[in-house]
Amino acid sequence: MKLEHVAMYVENLEQAKAFFITYFEAVANEIYHNPNTGFSSYFLSFQDGARLELMHKPNMTKTNVCEEHFGYVHLAFCVGSKQGVDTLTKRLVEAGYELVSGPRTTGDGYYESCIKGFEGNIIEITA
Repeated sequence: MKLEHVAMYVENLEQAKAFFITYFEAVANEIYHNPNTGFSSYFLSFQDGARLELMHKPNMTKTNVCEEHFGYVHLAFCVGSKQGVDTLTKRLVEAGYELVSGPRTTGDGYYESCIKGFEGNIIEITA
């Protein structure tokens, strides 16, 4: 069995798409828009075949995003090396994204960092 994709609602569809294209080498399909409901989405594909659907619907209410809560917490991307983690983390911090933790080796052996990406969503970068 294969996980087909993960989906998330975002406030700014174009900024979210640009974030993943710029920092995680995503490739986006053409935008889908339903004029009856106002729903719009992009499917982003990543090098290993994983896909992320970014969705937007007008008049949604925003909830607080925090690091610890029940449900989905973060997206994790493996960049293949400690140097890759360090480089991408530095690039994101220099672009103004908040560093939450790391880069560091965790108690379970992962070399990782976490940043608050677009709209405050937590992105984990691993080796």
